[in-house]
Amino acid sequence: MDTIYALATARGKAGVAVIRISGPDAKTAVASFGASLPKPRMAGLRNLHSADGTLLDEALILWFESGASFTGEEVVELHTHGSPATVTAVLRALSDVDGLRLAEPGEFTRRALENERLDLAQVEGLSDLIEAETEAQRRQALRVLSGAIGQRAESWRSDLIRAAALIEATIDFADEDVPVDVSPEVLELLDRVESDLQREAAGVSAAERIREGFEVAIVGPPNAGKSTLLNALAGREAAITSEYAGTTRDVIEVRMDLGGLPVTVLDTAGLRETADVVEGIGIDRAKERAAGADLRVFLLGDGSDDLGLEPAPEDIVVQGKADLSGTAARAVSGKTGAGVAQLIADITSHLETQAARAVTATRERHRVAIVRSLASIATARNQVLRGADSAELAAEELRTAIRSLDSLVGRVDVEHILDEIFASFCLGK
Repeated sequence: MDTIYALATARGKAGVAVIRISGPDAKTAVASFGASLPKPRMAGLRNLHSADGTLLDEALILWFESGASFTGEEVVELHTHGSPATVTAVLRALSDVDGLRLAEPGEFTRRALENERLDLAQVEGLSDLIEAETEAQRRQALRVLSGAIGQRAESWRSDLIRAAALIEATIDFADEDVPVDVSPEVLELLDRVESDLQREAAGVSAAERIREGFEVAIVGPPNAGKSTLLNALAGREAAITSEYAGTTRDVIEVRMDLGGLPVTVLDTAGLRETADVVEGIGIDRAKERAAGADLRVFLLGDGSDDLGLEPAPEDIVVQGKADLSGTAARAVSGKTGAGVAQLIADITSHLETQAARAVTATRERHRVAIVRSLASIATARNQVLRGADSAELAAEELRTAIRSLDSLVGRVDVEHILDEIFASFCLGK
């Protein structure tokens, strides 16, 4: 196997840069700098020299033995000064060492998967952690990276294996000292797993929203103050505002962090009947995006407009331009800031309620595997209820359910998605 290396920290000026080397020739790479290895897992200060003896840098070296590193291979980390010139010089020297090559995106993590240091769900969690922008994303990604999905999957798998073993015992050892009727215990095991899986499947949508971000659409008639409100929420001039109706023709998006949740707020075109073709396209887009949003804020005007869109029970309805009306009990003004803090609190509360539905599984791939397992468990239950003559069919359905759960953590049937997953990683991971 090749020995790979890459810059593990971001490019650009920094106090420290970390260059990671993984593979059988990692120690050879250190020797090429004329430096000795410190004791495993202990930092040692060493001078790094080029092949002609030129001093490249004074660096800290960390050495991790095979089986005790992130990748599972022998790993050396060079903690150099973070100037671009220093990093370039060290990387150039490594490129001249026989047996070493620059790592591909995600290759360190892929080796960790291949060497069973991480399961596939943990790899996905690591990817999400690298991309995390908000506190909720960080917590969720860290939970997945810690192996939470693998632990749950192993528990479900153990229960299904137990159920299958009971059924198979009645098939293979009918004349031995085994329980005559194992169906009560089998059905209890299946009920327990099924209940957990149904809860996980229902929570995937909320977990995906935490990963990708919630959408909140501001909708209402023209000149209700939607764009001014968006600017107030964003804290900058994200949308053009004017006294003329129909100024906003397209959907304007602003990414925000509300209570640790990633939120994209949408400013949409004013909803009204119009003969203007371009404005009509904007209104159609506004209705389409609003329909797909996780939450809608209806900003009302004078009350005479037919929006062609009705608020759902969970939507927020407020009066716009509170600085002018001053009459509505629940009103906001993006211009003066009146009611904006309460609106933000209401939006955050609504989204936190949705986010609370997230459990452990976080991706559509997880949901599909869980649904497949649920289908097999349901079929297995029906076969168990039919009696001993259907025992073989029940056992086979349980094996299928187990294989579906195995795909959650990458034991089976995941080769087709590996390239897509690792393509999102940077070179140093």
